[in-house]
Amino acid sequence: MCGMSDISIRSAARRGLLAAGAAALFFAAVPVSAATIGVVAPQSGPYALLGQQILRGAQAAATDGDKLVPIAESCEQGSGGAIAEALKQAGATAAIGFLCVETLSESLPMLKEAGIAAITISVRSKILMEDATRYGWPFFRLAPVDGEEAEKLADIVLSRFQNKSIALVDDGTIYGRELTGAIRQKLEAGGIKPAFADTFRPGQEQQLALVRRLVKTGASHVVVGGDRADVAIMARDGAAEKAALTFIGGDVMRAANRPLALADGALAVALPDYAALPSAAPAVAALRSKNSEADGYTLPAYAAVEIARAATGKALAEKKTVAQVLPNLTVRTVLGLLAFGTTHELAQNPFRLQEWRAGAFHPVDGETE
Repeated sequence: MCGMSDISIRSAARRGLLAAGAAALFFAAVPVSAATIGVVAPQSGPYALLGQQILRGAQAAATDGDKLVPIAESCEQGSGGAIAEALKQAGATAAIGFLCVETLSESLPMLKEAGIAAITISVRSKILMEDATRYGWPFFRLAPVDGEEAEKLADIVLSRFQNKSIALVDDGTIYGRELTGAIRQKLEAGGIKPAFADTFRPGQEQQLALVRRLVKTGASHVVVGGDRADVAIMARDGAAEKAALTFIGGDVMRAANRPLALADGALAVALPDYAALPSAAPAVAALRSKNSEADGYTLPAYAAVEIARAATGKALAEKKTVAQVLPNLTVRTVLGLLAFGTTHELAQNPFRLQEWRAGAFHPVDGETE
């Protein structure tokens, strides 16, 4: 199954974080060295556009001495071995991209033998990371992990809205049910019992009946496992009923603002708009000067190259492999300070609480990138 499924395809973009302790300062001392970096991304087929974003970001990040080796990713079963062999023949010390689970699961054993670190900007599978940990595969994830969205939503409710009356509603889809189910478990473990939980029918022109049920239960904050369009309708109908309801959605809230515009005040726990980050401003300006946009996977790919280059410098200095030095290495990138922990996951949950105001989502105070 391709790592671009579900939320990844609809939202194509990814994240920033801070590491702890002395390692958080190491980025200042990492020797920068030219690196041979594989860029594994689709060059044709249904994901070609996403592959173009990855290659564009990688090329923009590369310095004069860096060598980028584009490797076509078909996302088909049986293709991983050829990709790993191509990376080995190119002399790559690290490879970035990897949109699909098939590619990684098949190539990682060979990449381990060749000492090549793989940094995915898309694949969220927990099972793959479990396998990588079990077998010592050099797999690092510059992408959210399955479950982090629900974890962050629950943390936000427990920390910010613990004295509010919470409702959970979902649209009956696998995504909606799993999201609200996971949140409910975490809330109840934290001592909060939702005042209301129900499934609504999505895609309706109005949700007055749902809004009135929410008001009757006394709910003030409504966590919605559903699309942005449905949240917009709920917010509109809540305002019409003069109901004091705050709606909180997930990462799918980062969608087109239509057919009904989202009302100011709606909340979302979602990945930030990386192109709007101060750390990304120079790169965004440089891309636009060449008539390119920093959309989709462009900036995550840019950051992945920055990480691979810094890790190559540290590995050369310490006579180690890139995979050996990546854990706890912090690098200043276009997405801010990025670091992988000893689990090979990013050290901080990338999702942020954001509020819709004046046509865009903005981080809520205390939710910095």
